[in-house]
Amino acid sequence: MRMVLTARIPTETGNEVIQNGSLPKIMETAIAALQPEAAYFTLDGGERTAYFYFEMTESSQMPTLLESFFMDLHAKVSLQPVMNTAELRTGLGHLMSGT
Repeated sequence: MRMVLTARIPTETGNEVIQNGSLPKIMETAIAALQPEAAYFTLDGGERTAYFYFEMTESSQMPTLLESFFMDLHAKVSLQPVMNTAELRTGLGHLMSGT
């Protein structure tokens, strides 16, 4: 299932991992594990924020995929399913046909 992982990094922790040089390695490790179809980096609520869109086949993957965000970045993490346009059309088609 396609998921979006949102990781909001507290300013203090973000400053620390930038100053000690570990942020690039942490992000590269996350990208390698998630293999996202897209990744975006921005600000949300005044905090450095990353959005990763990726496929998750089993909920048992959550500890492996998420713990580095908690442990290394003290991030606030959310994970939720998302659809692309084709999936939305399919879902709406099923809804409208009653199947």
